[in-house]
Amino acid sequence: MFRYYLSLGFRSLRRNPVLTTLMVLTLSVGVAASITTLTILHAMSGDPIPHKSDRLLVPLIDNQPVDNPSEDGEPPEQLTYMDAMALWEKKGAFRQTPLYGLGPAIDSGRADLPPFFTEGVAVSRDFFAMFDAPVRHGGAWSEEDDRRGAQVAVISSSLSERLFDKGVDPVGRKLRISDHDFSIVGVLAPWNPVPKMYRLIGGERFDSSEDVFLPMRTAIALEMDRNGSMDCSSDPPAPGFKGILQSECNWVQYWVEVEKTADRAAYADYLAAYVNEQKALGRFGKPINNRLRNLREWMDFLGVVDDDTRTSTWLAFAFLLVCLVNTVGLLLAKFSARPGEIGVRRALGATRGDVFRQYLTEAAVIGIVGALIGLLLTWAALAYIRSMDEGMALVTRLDGGMLLMAVGLSVAASVFAGLLPTWRACQVVPALQLKSQ
Repeated sequence: MFRYYLSLGFRSLRRNPVLTTLMVLTLSVGVAASITTLTILHAMSGDPIPHKSDRLLVPLIDNQPVDNPSEDGEPPEQLTYMDAMALWEKKGAFRQTPLYGLGPAIDSGRADLPPFFTEGVAVSRDFFAMFDAPVRHGGAWSEEDDRRGAQVAVISSSLSERLFDKGVDPVGRKLRISDHDFSIVGVLAPWNPVPKMYRLIGGERFDSSEDVFLPMRTAIALEMDRNGSMDCSSDPPAPGFKGILQSECNWVQYWVEVEKTADRAAYADYLAAYVNEQKALGRFGKPINNRLRNLREWMDFLGVVDDDTRTSTWLAFAFLLVCLVNTVGLLLAKFSARPGEIGVRRALGATRGDVFRQYLTEAAVIGIVGALIGLLLTWAALAYIRSMDEGMALVTRLDGGMLLMAVGLSVAASVFAGLLPTWRACQVVPALQLKSQ
């Protein structure tokens, strides 16, 4: 019987074409607005590594002068080079990595490809295992490479294909990076975590991943300039790269991974012990003001999803509610025009339940058609946003979950909107309608 009602629903679309068109467009526009904003919110606020986000921690130390505290009482969002390297060398956690951004120049050595700048980061070998970076060829450099600052590199698949053509394994080849020769030890598979969890400070939260990954000590030994923010709340650093390394300026991001969530407290104690050790050496005049946040807490603290995005999402769903109210009125007008048909059906033995199911199925059919048009409008809206802001490319992609949600939301909305008109249609008295025919 449901199949019969479904066929009646599709055939009823041809009745009152103006009303039907208005209902479908009203519903589809509301669904498109809701799914567009929800897609962006979902991508921006999603957990990029849910199976270990509670074990990835960001330790922060307050090295600000006593006479120059922060307004919110929070420590700086990055560490000094001295503190990051000291914590890394002590190996107080299961895995750890310092990190700072690079903007290296790449010289392919090819006449048809002139030198160009790209994005990179200086990290430890633990970085790749910590953030589950997928490997296509080779792998991370060795612990020995980390210790001695070897001139080795892991590159992205996109850079590999640009330099060596698609399908070529470049592991073992030489690549000139910022006027120095590096040996390629690994190539990552396509990898664009959203948001870019390991680099949430600055404007790179929703960009694609970097093309070049170098050992931290190597980048420092070659004095590769940072590509990122630096906070010098105390005295300015001495001139030159070495002056920055020896300063109290905060410019190195630092991540640790603990084996179990319960190990977080132990690492907090370890961090406090390190600060006390430094205080004994004459640093850190303020009382201990450390922070240790996991990935989700870090995203919330930095406001990865801003209030404007949340407000836009709520407004879009409010607009959908307005569309539903309009759809209720249009369905009432559509169903109220068919009392004679309902009276005949009831006189031939159809129950109120039969009429209710038939007309509710018709409302669901309108939702299905509205979902299809809504998906097209959503795709067009997301494409427009991408064309206006390339930085939003990674958060304006419709995935399977959003497609199913769009269809489900449209059908559910149309069924909900059809409840009152359908109930009103069931109240038709057969005898009165037959007398009037």
